[in-house]
Amino acid sequence: MLVIVTYDISDPKRLYRVHNLLKDYGVPVQYSVFECDLNQEQIEEMLLNLKQEMDFDNDALLIYPVCEMCRRKVHICGQGEIWIDKDWWIY
Repeated sequence: MLVIVTYDISDPKRLYRVHNLLKDYGVPVQYSVFECDLNQEQIEEMLLNLKQEMDFDNDALLIYPVCEMCRRKVHICGQGEIWIDKDWWIY
């Protein structure tokens, strides 16, 4: 399942750790935005690891699932490229 992970971290040290942690699960496509192709077990593992790094009184984490029908409707304007499942996206 494609998920978009976006975050806002108030502390630079935590920001660095969260960014590096997310590299294990997906591809950074913009600052603080990752595309991740994960199953439910991997999503739960990622959340468990993120909860150990983040301070949820001061930080924010949003995870948006993208259904298969919605994947086909992704539009890119300007600079950008779809990274996850790249061959599937190009028609």
